[in-house]
Amino acid sequence: MDKLKKVLSGQEDANSDGTGIIERANQASSLAWKTRMKGFGVCFVLGVLCSVLGSCLLWLPRVGLVVFAVLYSVGNISALFSTMFLMGPLRQLKSMCAKERAIASAIMMVCLVLTLCAAFWWKNNGLALLFCVLQFLAFTWYGLSYIPFARDGVMKLCSMCV
Repeated sequence: MDKLKKVLSGQEDANSDGTGIIERANQASSLAWKTRMKGFGVCFVLGVLCSVLGSCLLWLPRVGLVVFAVLYSVGNISALFSTMFLMGPLRQLKSMCAKERAIASAIMMVCLVLTLCAAFWWKNNGLALLFCVLQFLAFTWYGLSYIPFARDGVMKLCSMCV
């Protein structure tokens, strides 16, 4: 309590121990490895289930595409959050903004927002489906960036097919 009073009164520097606020928050919120694995598993399975359920409900009359777009987007967000349990949120965000993943991350996020816009505001089923496909491709390309030489292999395979 005394330290808090000193910091608030300006008598002691908040970063006097050499660590920044982000590092201290990261240390204070660190989870045990078992808890991280459980969180990863729950979020990942929830993401897959949302995506599969959305795909199954795609064929409902009138509302199927909207339900699909929402559940598919929620599934992708949940799957993305699952990796935050393994890496930590700050490291995950830094990884998403890394040179080799920045474009795929940006396209994935933009397509996710555009999918929801097309489903709810624009009421354009064709655009919602197109953005879902682009979202899937960007998420796949993003995921492949974590596997060494996977992107090169996919590009080589595509060049052989053409």
